[in-house]
Amino acid sequence: MIVIGADTHKSSHTFAAVQERTGRILSTRTVRADADGLLEAWQWAHSLGAERVWALEDCRHVSGRLERMLVGQGERVLRVAPKLTGELRRGERRPGKSDEIDAVAAARAAIREGIENLPVAFLDEEALAIRLLHDHRAQLVAERTRHQNRLRWHLVDLDPELEHRVPERALARERWVERINRRLARLPQTVRVRIARDHLRRIRELTRSERALERELIELIQALRPDLLAEPGIGPISAAVLIGRTAGANRFPTDGHYARQAGAAPIPRLLGQHPTRALQPRRGPTTQLRAAPHRVHPRPHLPPHPRLPGPENRRRQNPRRGLPLPKAIHRPPRLAPPLPNARSHPPPTLSIHCNTPTGPLALT
Repeated sequence: MIVIGADTHKSSHTFAAVQERTGRILSTRTVRADADGLLEAWQWAHSLGAERVWALEDCRHVSGRLERMLVGQGERVLRVAPKLTGELRRGERRPGKSDEIDAVAAARAAIREGIENLPVAFLDEEALAIRLLHDHRAQLVAERTRHQNRLRWHLVDLDPELEHRVPERALARERWVERINRRLARLPQTVRVRIARDHLRRIRELTRSERALERELIELIQALRPDLLAEPGIGPISAAVLIGRTAGANRFPTDGHYARQAGAAPIPRLLGQHPTRALQPRRGPTTQLRAAPHRVHPRPHLPPHPRLPGPENRRRQNPRRGLPLPKAIHRPPRLAPPLPNARSHPPPTLSIHCNTPTGPLALT
């Protein structure tokens, strides 16, 4: 097995391939920290032609993009604490400090600690299939959104009243696509009308492909983790995000570690900061993983809203969006009575009555 150590920076990444049994350096490579550089590193790792694991020095603010790319491609990725690499750098035969020495130190630190003893982020075959299908579906949805926006701009010029009557997100429904297509077929077939009908055709194709991918995702999740779909408020898309972006929940020792990884648990800041900033949520690895807990219904024990029955409000009762809450939930909190104003209310007086030899005396 080959261990590829990585020393990550904001502008460049340095990699070093080290043999696991002997610790011998096989190859090194420095690439830019952008999309082209990551593709170059991916091709270089494949050219080694052996089973590999990636050891990244734990610098999450600069190595997060690289880690997400490797996990999404089915690679095994582990994090190495900086204190472990510092000990090996001091024992390096070569003097000085360079990115190549740091990358070799990260790889050898992982070998010394034992790859099987370190938490490895890895997607198995089923989880990787769910991740790839979810990413492909997200790309189709983004492409469909671009066609919908372009179609609306053409409708503004062709038929402004029709564009105004089309509800938001209605272009993903088959009946609205057919209605707009019939309306455009009655217009003179100019270049703009032909382009608008071509957008409608692409929107219909992308919608059918997206729904087929969602049905396939449901089948895979039901076979792998049926308990996720049984939870109230978790749909196939949220379940696919949790499975594909976690990269193995067994690598987290407790639930709190996973909550911090997902950005759902606050972490303490420095004590000298403002009290409102004492506890701030930590940014997770991806925006989708941070947003997944917020898609879940916050109060699954509440019954549906009594004023929203019938199929006309079925879209608002979508469990993936969350059920609407009763008005009692939105009632503002009862405020404490205001304190008396010193200008409008005179201060209270104190009266003392006592008996003296000359008679009673009252002090106010």
